[in-house]
Amino acid sequence: MFYQLLYLTGVFAVVLGLLHFTFPDRFGFMVSLPLEGESPPPFRLMFYSYDMKRSDLRGIIYVMNHCASYTIFLTGIFDLCCASWIGTGPGKLGSIAVAGFWLVRAASQTYLGRRRGDWLVMAFFTAIGILHIVVAI
Repeated sequence: MFYQLLYLTGVFAVVLGLLHFTFPDRFGFMVSLPLEGESPPPFRLMFYSYDMKRSDLRGIIYVMNHCASYTIFLTGIFDLCCASWIGTGPGKLGSIAVAGFWLVRAASQTYLGRRRGDWLVMAFFTAIGILHIVVAI
């Protein structure tokens, strides 16, 4: 039973990961953050300071989105290969790591809203996280 569920979550994650690469354009992020306008405050980290431009923020959106997209895609590949890792030590560790990702993603849904659809997304991602915990133990 776990194999079938992991294969389904794997297909879902691969498709979502690939689609996720298109989200900045698909959701109109660049329209929401035009190049013209007031510059954001400088980025400061201890002794380091970097004067930010609006184009830098646009770049950060793409970098962060592509990192998330790649991670989602990899969780899908991991799940599609579950026959080779279920029951192994490294597989359990990987499954816990994937569970953590999906649980953090579920908890982060409230940043997008608290509508009915948001709660359904949270429940779905939480279920994927729980599946990976159960598989690991």
